[in-house]
Amino acid sequence: MPVQGIGGLFFRARDPEALSDWYRRHLGIGAGCAAEGTGAPDEWSWKTEGGPVVFAPFKADSDYFAADKQWMLNLRVTDLEGLLEQLNASGIAIETRAEWDNPDIGNFARIHDPEGNTIELWEPPASDD
Repeated sequence: MPVQGIGGLFFRARDPEALSDWYRRHLGIGAGCAAEGTGAPDEWSWKTEGGPVVFAPFKADSDYFAADKQWMLNLRVTDLEGLLEQLNASGIAIETRAEWDNPDIGNFARIHDPEGNTIELWEPPASDD
């Protein structure tokens, strides 16, 4: 297969500049951001670290995320507790549920961006490498 991975995520926003700034400031993602060890950032892209990506359409009536939204962003993280502390200190509401966590899959939390889009934060289990 010639497809190597996701090349971008494009979505509509009422205020794209403000929303881009929010994602950069609170999550370190978006144009001009680079994950540790991925090189210098550039003005157009977000340099990410390789790893698993779930690509999964959901049933139209799924209650896994808000019914009025067509998508939910899931971000793979390495220090969920540390990130949640930073988000909480910034006044961002955080949702966690014990039933979301699974030792074989990882731990999860959810936040919402200023336009109400759900962001699921996922810390996969430590690998045995």
